[in-house]
Amino acid sequence: MRFIDLRSDTVTQPTDGMREAMARAVVGDDVYDEDPTVNRLQETMAQQVGMEAGLFVASGTMGNLVAVLSHAGRGDEMILGSLAHTYLYEVGAAAGLGGVHPWPIPNAADGTIPLDAVATAIRDVNVHFPTTRLLCLENTHNRCGGAVLPLDYTPAACKLAHARGMAVHLDGARLFNAAAAAGRPAAELARGVDSVMICLSKGLGAPVGSVLCGSREFIGVAKRVRKMVGGGMRQAGVLAAAGLYALEHHVERLAVDHDNARRLAAGIEAIPGVALLSPPATNLVYLEVDPAQAGDPSIDAADLSTRLKARGVLANPLGSNRYQMRMVTHLDVRSADIDQALDALRAALR
Repeated sequence: MRFIDLRSDTVTQPTDGMREAMARAVVGDDVYDEDPTVNRLQETMAQQVGMEAGLFVASGTMGNLVAVLSHAGRGDEMILGSLAHTYLYEVGAAAGLGGVHPWPIPNAADGTIPLDAVATAIRDVNVHFPTTRLLCLENTHNRCGGAVLPLDYTPAACKLAHARGMAVHLDGARLFNAAAAAGRPAAELARGVDSVMICLSKGLGAPVGSVLCGSREFIGVAKRVRKMVGGGMRQAGVLAAAGLYALEHHVERLAVDHDNARRLAAGIEAIPGVALLSPPATNLVYLEVDPAQAGDPSIDAADLSTRLKARGVLANPLGSNRYQMRMVTHLDVRSADIDQALDALRAALR
């Protein structure tokens, strides 16, 4: 059985062209800055997001961690959204490894953190308080339905943070999805931030890796922190080549994933027993099981996930709410797969 895998956009398989690029990659020792393919990936990504320099890291979690530890030290504080990936899904690494204290503020539905709440949370200088060093944003915002931050929000947030002596880090794991949805260059969406992390292994379809970008001075610090957390890589050009291929061939096609997400969402709206949590802004579709409408008081997201798997569709329950689940469109999901997934969902709810 061929499964339609809607669990995440991290499940994509390298295309034939990407595999060929990886096989032909010219490599060197990246710890010595001698891998030409890694260097080209770092330079290309930095240019794409309007930064001076980039640093290839193994994962988005590593990229966010390296950024936080480069901006803040032990006993310092970072402000971030209560639904931020960095807060919910990265093992508490900034606190556990770096001693950086998080101050979570409830996210608005559009993924923003209300700026009046941010201003209130910034600590005064006081011997009893940690020092507020960092504001962390996320675009697209995963847990807010793949929302794209309003175009005027990030500049306003940066203006506030910088006026108070803070840095701003952007978790841009799906920044190119945000750019595709907004119809603006990725560099415009990252303008004003001090660092941004972009995943290669989500919608861009590479098998592994992310790039952290910022000023040359910041990347110099970040490279040392990457080494500290065990992230120095050697002949990593075989991986970087996949990222370069993705930037050259998979950015423009992200709009196809967004179209498929909208088709999936429209179909879900017509099926009794499930409801959209919000219209998809990009490639993430969040839905909720309604046992009463489904005519089965025992069904929840975990049960529905099991029923879908038996019908060739993979989708993950959220875990934080027993009735909610997420479906994600990506490079390996075809238009015809959407119809098949909707058929499976209808059958699972009968």
